Amino acid sequence: MTATWRSTQKANRRAELLAASATLFATRGFAGVSTNELGEAVGMSGPAVYKHFPSKDAILAELLVTVSERLLQGSAEILAEERGEAQARIRALIAFHTDFAISEPDVIRLQDREIAQLSREASHQVRRLQREYVDRWAAELADAAPELDERARQVRLVGAFGLLNSTQYLRGSKARAAAELRLMAERALLGDVS
Repeated sequence: MTATWRSTQKANRRAELLAASATLFATRGFAGVSTNELGEAVGMSGPAVYKHFPSKDAILAELLVTVSERLLQGSAEILAEERGEAQARIRALIAFHTDFAISEPDVIRLQDREIAQLSREASHQVRRLQREYVDRWAAELADAAPELDERARQVRLVGAFGLLNSTQYLRGSKARAAAELRLMAERALLGDVS
C-alpha cells in the first residue's frame, strides 16, 4: 500500500510540476525560467526537480509531446464515435479542439513559441503527431467539402487552427469566446453555416 501511495504522490507532484512549468514557460519564455524557479513554483527546491525530470528540456518535451498525443487520440475517439455526416464530424473536431484551446492556453502558447527549443528527436515527434492530427481534419474536410481542392482545404485548415489557437490572447468569458470561435471555425472550414 505504501508503494502505491508514494507512486500516487510522485505522479501528483510531477503533474503539478508540468502545470507550473507550462504557465511559467508561457509567461516568461522557456529560456527565462530557471530550474530553481520551477521547483519554487510547486514548493520544492530546484535540485528536487531532477527527481521527476532529467532536465528542463525534458519538461518542455513532455509537455509538447503529451499534448500532441492527447489531441491525436482525442480526434481518433471522436471520429470513431461520430457516425453522422462529414460536416457533423468536422463540428465535433472543432468543439474538441476549442475545448482544449480554451482550457489550456499556456500549452497553446508553448506550441506556438517554444517548439524550436525542443531537441531534434522531440521536435520530430511533435511535428509528426501534429501532421497526423491535421491530416485527420483534412480527410474529414475533403469528405465534407469535396468541391474544394487540396490547396483550398489547406488554407481553410490553417485559418481555422489560427482562430482556435488564438485563445492565448483572449480575455473575458471563456464560454462566450468558445462559442464564437466554434462558429468562426465552422465558417472558415465549411462556409456559411447559419
